[in-house]
Amino acid sequence: MIRQHALDSWEVFLPQVVPYTAVRNHVAPAHRNVSRLSVSIRFRTLLEDEIIQDTLTRHGLRKAEKWLQEVCWRRYWKGWLEMRPQVWTEWRRRVRTLRAELPQKTLDRAEAIISGESGVACMDKIARELIETGYLHNHARMWWASFWIHVERMPWELGADFFFRHLLDADPASNTLSWRWVAGLQTAGKSYLVRLSNIERHAPHYLTGHHLGNDRLRDEIVSAVKIHESADLTKITLPQYPITLSPGTTRRGLWLHPDDLGPEIGPLATLRPVCVTACISRSICRDVYRLSKQRIDSLDTMIHDGLTRAAAHYNCPRSALTATDPVEALCAWAKQNELSEVIAFAPFVGPIHDMLPRLKTEMAAIRVRLTLLRRASDETAFSYANAGFFPFWQKMRHHLTSLQSS
Repeated sequence: MIRQHALDSWEVFLPQVVPYTAVRNHVAPAHRNVSRLSVSIRFRTLLEDEIIQDTLTRHGLRKAEKWLQEVCWRRYWKGWLEMRPQVWTEWRRRVRTLRAELPQKTLDRAEAIISGESGVACMDKIARELIETGYLHNHARMWWASFWIHVERMPWELGADFFFRHLLDADPASNTLSWRWVAGLQTAGKSYLVRLSNIERHAPHYLTGHHLGNDRLRDEIVSAVKIHESADLTKITLPQYPITLSPGTTRRGLWLHPDDLGPEIGPLATLRPVCVTACISRSICRDVYRLSKQRIDSLDTMIHDGLTRAAAHYNCPRSALTATDPVEALCAWAKQNELSEVIAFAPFVGPIHDMLPRLKTEMAAIRVRLTLLRRASDETAFSYANAGFFPFWQKMRHHLTSLQSS
């Protein structure tokens, strides 16, 4: 099972958490310097809470602080976006607009770059690695994003879309906001610039073989593009959800979705559903988000693994729904099973969250209550994410210190 494999991989990597600080930026063969757990963490077949607790128990906060910072970046991005959901909406709007309005010559060049045919050899290796494996080391992601924005002068939104379509661990918050950071939007006036010397130091294997075009990345050549902010950055109040499950005697069903596939651990562990379901719309994945087949297949595998574990934990029937219209399919499932209430973790800002308004309306129309919960650890972390990462980390560090001493 996928969760057991993730647990085994984590157990192997746990002793490397302390030296991780010194080696994490080096892009080694087979990515042995990093955990490669990002897909499991993204879908929560392995929880951040488990990783944090194991790390504190084995190593303590001081020795493993850099590792714990990296684990918490994902929650920081999510919390930041929860308070600014319009940034996600604006990115999606811009992707559609740019595809429709950019000159064909620009679109053709963009297609060549993402196909690994830019003419800059090391960047083409990275693009092909992403397409072939669905994974990139974080340093390679930053280099390629900077190349796309600051060397090729392409719209950051379309580069972020390329990553979102292919990365198996693609997360709406982490992907969108990391690209904004490279572009100089997330931290105003601070862009990330790719440097050939950095690649030589941390990933020399990308520079072996053909060298065509690599001189375009020379340190003294690359300069930042000034990008106009198109999104409204006004903060909203952090949405509030219950963090504990209320007692219930009605017929309850559990809805699993890709934002959290670990219901057997946490506030839903004691739920007694009469059935559990998850829904994947391959047509939406393919036609709306244009996800790669590899990404869709991976998503499908993760969902089915979550369903299998949930059905075993709750000892109830499971349904894997494949539908063009997920809202319609979920409502039909609720009616068929005569449910009074559907329970789920609250989706984060992103594709699943986008369908919530309609789902709530149509569930209410058939007299089914939709109850959404949030993990207490998410609630805490998100409340700290109203400014930059380092103020967030100061608060988070204090919180982890209290966990360590408890």
